[in-house]
Amino acid sequence: MSYVIHGATGAQGAPVAAALAAAGTPVTALTRNADAVVAGARVRAVDLGATEALTDAYRGAAGVFVHLPIGAPEDRLRHARSVVAALEAARPGRVVFSTSGGGPVAAADPAVAAVIDGLGRSGLSHAVVAPRLFLENLLLPPVVTGAREQGVLRYPLPAGHPVSWSSHLDVADAVAALFDRPDVTGLVEVGLHPALTGPELAEAFTAHLGHAVRYEALAPAAFGGLIAPLLGPGAAAGIAGLYDFLGTLPDNAITPDRSASTVLGLPSRTVLQWLADAVR
Repeated sequence: MSYVIHGATGAQGAPVAAALAAAGTPVTALTRNADAVVAGARVRAVDLGATEALTDAYRGAAGVFVHLPIGAPEDRLRHARSVVAALEAARPGRVVFSTSGGGPVAAADPAVAAVIDGLGRSGLSHAVVAPRLFLENLLLPPVVTGAREQGVLRYPLPAGHPVSWSSHLDVADAVAALFDRPDVTGLVEVGLHPALTGPELAEAFTAHLGHAVRYEALAPAAFGGLIAPLLGPGAAAGIAGLYDFLGTLPDNAITPDRSASTVLGLPSRTVLQWLADAVR
């Protein structure tokens, strides 16, 4: 039986598909592009809004990894309902859903809530992976270039705001483990504990790059302006709004007793470990 991986060519799905394929596990990679190539996997193009096609893709699967793509709120909610209906009809052996970061914001997202509530009603064996913020966000050119060339790590959070950062690879490790651990259900939080402030993050960049890097809190609107040419004005405005909200919270930290480290024995990579692989 195969494991079905949503977004298998994207940032979250690709490392999950790669980890399973490397272990010799049959993988069906769901994508929006029929011409996509995913090493070690069978590629299947499926529209998230096509419940019957999703049901067919899920039927007989040992496990399904689900996360929702970025999009308009109404599209995300429609996709969430389609996914839940297909899972209820196909009854795969196990479902792992990622909230895709954000912490408290993700929990309030109607689409995320629709998937979590639907899984709860379905009776399917499932777990929910809840990362906070992804270290890969720091690879955006306005962020990493400033650290490299100017010695300034600019990010749209207050300097004293602690975050339980994690890598997409940490999420992939947790997802792969949860497929083999049907005894683990409910919420599994992924991220560093203790959480890191901006200056602590800059210290890791200093150690890795070999020159002093200081942290500079950037206004979310200014950050949105920097990334708009990369992501488009709509997506940039949404991201700026997210950081506006996150900045009002005391922290964005995981709960240790529900962490992947505690529940699965999988501590998240340190920032230095991640930098060694991600930033040359």
